[in-house]
Amino acid sequence: MKEQVQEEIKVLSDKLDALMHKEPMLLESGDTEKLGELQETKDKLIAEIERLRGVREEKLSKEAQKLKQLPFSRAITKKEQANMGALKKSVRGIIVVHPMTALGREMGLKEMTGFAKAAF
Repeated sequence: MKEQVQEEIKVLSDKLDALMHKEPMLLESGDTEKLGELQETKDKLIAEIERLRGVREEKLSKEAQKLKQLPFSRAITKKEQANMGALKKSVRGIIVVHPMTALGREMGLKEMTGFAKAAF
């Protein structure tokens, strides 16, 4: 779902970019009717892109809320990061969030953090 929304945003952004490149040519030709249609189409694309970004943010927010509700979280040490496979095997259901991912940035994380139902 998230990838689908991201792909749709990309396609619409590409269309918007193409329209932006057509605009100077229409301004030079002085064709106000086509320029009006172009502006209307641009406005629709911008509105749709903003709506899709809102959907993406809402989905991230739900995931962030779900993680924050887990009873235990702590920073992952460098030693644990080096052997992530062993950590994930020893702590069932752990979810690790990196601060550079969209979810990590949204949650305001400063370091790699693990979220789990039980202490680890």
